[in-house]
Amino acid sequence: MRHLISVLIENETGSLARLVGLFAQRGYNIETLNVAPTDDATLSRLTLTTFGDNAKIEQITKQLNKLIEVVKVVDLSDSAHIEREMLLIKVKAVGESRDEIKRTADIFRAQIVDVTPSVYTLQIAGSTNKLDGFIAALSDQTIMEVVRSGVSGIARGDKVLSVI
Repeated sequence: MRHLISVLIENETGSLARLVGLFAQRGYNIETLNVAPTDDATLSRLTLTTFGDNAKIEQITKQLNKLIEVVKVVDLSDSAHIEREMLLIKVKAVGESRDEIKRTADIFRAQIVDVTPSVYTLQIAGSTNKLDGFIAALSDQTIMEVVRSGVSGIARGDKVLSVI
């Protein structure tokens, strides 16, 4: 089962390396990883997706909590949450395919963020499934490059991941 784990971590040199190293040492795979500073300059929020049964995820969270740099760990998959991912995709756009790419972008609510005589660069945000569907819809076009941000997530309602 896929799990979305969010971690508050001290914003110090080597913190991310130690956390990722923990996963590597134990043979756990990180599917996506997203890290950025929070409103508190001393903390960063790390969001990762991984796969495993409940026992494996419990083991992961216990190991993460043992790291000195880790302030708090939450498995967002345990409750209602919102998750988004961003995608930038560069496609060949010449002749009649230009209009088809525009129509596909409109259907998926993507935006064309760069235009050259032969290439469109598109941006889209949404669930992982939506992004996968967008890529599949563009598969008839010549996809040149794909960049994905990794999943970001937040709990719904008044639940927060904070020190307080």
